[in-house]
Amino acid sequence: MSKTTRWRSAALLGLPVALLLTLAGPAAAAAPPAPTPGAAGHRPPAGGAPRVPAPTGHQPVGVTDVRLVDDSRPDPWRAGTPSRELMVTVRYPAGTTRGSHPAYVSPELSHALYRGLFDASTVRTNALADAPPARGRLPLVVLSPGFGNSRTSLTALSEDLASRGYAVAVVDHTYETSVQFPDGRIEPCLICGEPEDPWAFGVDVSRSRARDLRFVIDRFTAPGRGPVRGLSIDPARIGAAGHSLGGAGSLEAMREDGRIRAAANLDGTVFVPPAEGLSRPVLLLSARLGGSVESAANWEDTWNRLGGWRRWLDLPEAGHLSFSDVHWQVDAFGVRDQLPPELADESFGTIRGTRALAATRAYLGAFLDRHLRDRPGPLLDRPSRAYPDVRFVK
Repeated sequence: MSKTTRWRSAALLGLPVALLLTLAGPAAAAAPPAPTPGAAGHRPPAGGAPRVPAPTGHQPVGVTDVRLVDDSRPDPWRAGTPSRELMVTVRYPAGTTRGSHPAYVSPELSHALYRGLFDASTVRTNALADAPPARGRLPLVVLSPGFGNSRTSLTALSEDLASRGYAVAVVDHTYETSVQFPDGRIEPCLICGEPEDPWAFGVDVSRSRARDLRFVIDRFTAPGRGPVRGLSIDPARIGAAGHSLGGAGSLEAMREDGRIRAAANLDGTVFVPPAEGLSRPVLLLSARLGGSVESAANWEDTWNRLGGWRRWLDLPEAGHLSFSDVHWQVDAFGVRDQLPPELADESFGTIRGTRALAATRAYLGAFLDRHLRDRPGPLLDRPSRAYPDVRFVK
């Protein structure tokens, strides 16, 4: 397993089958192709359409999608595009318990992302569409998904954080996955092929994502009306977190931007080392210690550069996609056996997706509560009987 596996596998479910077979190796050659719309794997399971696991916080959650355009820089991945166009899903504590629940994704985007493996457009969500935000200034968390994964892959995590009192901005990094814009067009992933130099590619993507996250923070903390009417952000309480390359991008964003008080990396190889002695809090949450000796060494180097509060936790039975919605969805739709065995094991491990999600929600929530809201709790201090799946590495 190469040192770049921990970002590459996050993109596999969204790649054309031919490329998936190439990257997955010889064992995938005999695997059946992903089902087309209308095939058994594409329909909802017999028990009905799955629902995003209910948030654990006490506040109702509102949600809205916003399109943001950064005119200060050209798009890094599409030549000749003078500005950077992003889609962001914002979830937040709502001031009402009434409203409709938006679709998880459109059928068209579901097929673009999952190639018919399952129909994510049938998944039911918990948040209330365009609900008025609750009053008061809220801490902001920016979330970045794994490479090749949509921002929708962090729906369960962001709904939970919003139910705990956070405004959460989940960013789609255009041309790094399929992204649907308000006019209905779907922009494809332009850089999902095999890079000539994977490490240099990881560095470039990490830095580009950091710029995306910093721009989103700019927009949500600018004076005057922000992207979401009625949503008030406390600029002194900002955190960043991400899965896979999103985690690497979040650490890079914190390295560049002093407004980010704390950052978390969910199983992402760190391509741009943090500055020596970085004094702000960092949470590292891995699966199987990164899955290889090289990945563990990468995190050891990252750990040794951190000079502030830090914690490294591991889920030994999890896989790389266990920190995203993809794991519990694959379980809910019963389609794991349609994936090449090696890819399924690397991506999902042996833990149930809902169990991995519960641990991710609990520990990331505790980390942000401690460092953005000054609410320390015992969960990050010692192993917990409630989460025996979680190992304290450091």
